[in-house]
Amino acid sequence: MGLKAVLLDFSGVIIDDEEINQTLVAEIMLSENLRADESEYAQYCRGRSDRACLKDILANRGRILPDEYLNKLIKTKSNGYRQQIDQLNKLPLSPNLAEFLAQLKEQGIAIGLVTGAIRSEVEYILQKAELAEYFDVIVAGDDLEQSKPEPEPYLLALKNFSLQSSECLAIEDNPVGIEAAKQAKIQVVGISSIYPLHMLQRQANWTVDNFLEIELDRVDEVLSQA
Repeated sequence: MGLKAVLLDFSGVIIDDEEINQTLVAEIMLSENLRADESEYAQYCRGRSDRACLKDILANRGRILPDEYLNKLIKTKSNGYRQQIDQLNKLPLSPNLAEFLAQLKEQGIAIGLVTGAIRSEVEYILQKAELAEYFDVIVAGDDLEQSKPEPEPYLLALKNFSLQSSECLAIEDNPVGIEAAKQAKIQVVGISSIYPLHMLQRQANWTVDNFLEIELDRVDEVLSQA
């Protein structure tokens, strides 16, 4: 079998939390007496780790922060994230996610999560959604020196699984994550949540509107020939 593991991004793939993240970053900007800008958020934050997001978006406004202060901002965002999630009547999980994860397990395919979000947020959501048992490996922002689009997150996942890139498939929702997977030489599915299919098609090996459109047999066949 060519396909041995599927590696999923978190924000935009597991859960539709982009609005929450953007709101929390805007609140942090306001606390720094800065007005948030949507295009700036898209450039510095979307698809990237919280650390890289806050460090770079504030540096763009001339604020170079010491690590200790940056850590405080990350903790503030994390606390706010949990509060926002707890106020929701229902978790905004991606459609057909549980069915897809169950399908992978039935076929003996390992499952990893590769994200720049911090581990406490990821584990909180997975426990709350009763999905934690599906994931064999989690690579979170806390584990990383570099954020996507650098390949380090995916390379660490490969190391943890003891697998080759040709044995894995990544699922991403944005160009930053797709670039990270491809730099790690992992074939990648672009799933349309924030970005339209035609934008993802320029970078991804496959593009879909939802998980159930992913043809695992076809992916396995392609990887087996690699």
